Amino acid sequence: MADITHGHAPQEPSASIGAGVPHPYHLVSPSPWPLLGAFAGGLFATGMVLYMHGSGKLLLILGFLSILGVMFGWWRDVIKEAVVEKAHTPVVKIGLRYGMALFIASEVMFFAAFFWAFFGAALFPKASPTNPDAHWPPPGIEVIDPFHMPLMMTLILLLSGVTVTWAHHAIIEGKMKEASKALGITVLLGVMFTFFQGYEYAHAAFKFTDGIFPSTFYMATGFHGFHVLVGTIFLAVCWIRTNKGHFTPESHFGFEAAAWYWHFVDVVWLFLFISVYWWGGLGGAHGGH
Repeated sequence: MADITHGHAPQEPSASIGAGVPHPYHLVSPSPWPLLGAFAGGLFATGMVLYMHGSGKLLLILGFLSILGVMFGWWRDVIKEAVVEKAHTPVVKIGLRYGMALFIASEVMFFAAFFWAFFGAALFPKASPTNPDAHWPPPGIEVIDPFHMPLMMTLILLLSGVTVTWAHHAIIEGKMKEASKALGITVLLGVMFTFFQGYEYAHAAFKFTDGIFPSTFYMATGFHGFHVLVGTIFLAVCWIRTNKGHFTPESHFGFEAAAWYWHFVDVVWLFLFISVYWWGGLGGAHGGH
């Protein structure tokens, strides 16, 4: 029967298992990765619970490695769908965009919890034997000067936002060598940020367990640092794919997703710099001590 939408007979599915067929909707081939991913996640979660109770270290490591394996295999298949099988039609790309947008929205809620904890502690500090006047930051906490290392880290991330946008425009214009150069600089800046954050943590005058300020500080900035690491790997993969010729001016959502994620990481850091390092570190609403 003729395809009413396109005016020609629809393609017959390929005989080879796993071969994608272009559709005006997202119909993927049968895949083991969702089931394997569920088992890997469950293994990791079980290992985490046992590890917190003094055992399960091996299970935790096995679960983590299983998740990495599933991520590698699953994303490899998605790249194959796009590059080899040409199964990512315009409608499919819309679905991928919605998926990435919803993922970033969930990450916004994730960080909202950390900001909520920090602002709750900073705006309404509780009096205690070590902090009878309810000062913020609490007495004895030597905060990090926001205009030294944190300011430099801010400039690094802002510059990386410029270079990733440069790479995007280069891809749109078909200048793949220029895009590769811009992406390489972005990845280098991401590595620099991670290095400086590690240096900052190593030289901080407080530890995670030293009270409410250190715990909320490390939770918010540490998880952001983890996101920078993930985004750097994401962009590094895009750099490799750019050099392999996977992206074209018309089809490069893999890069767009990485760029969206990186811009999200940039914006979160600006909020962290202003609220945690600057406002919160210099006394918040309570003028320090």
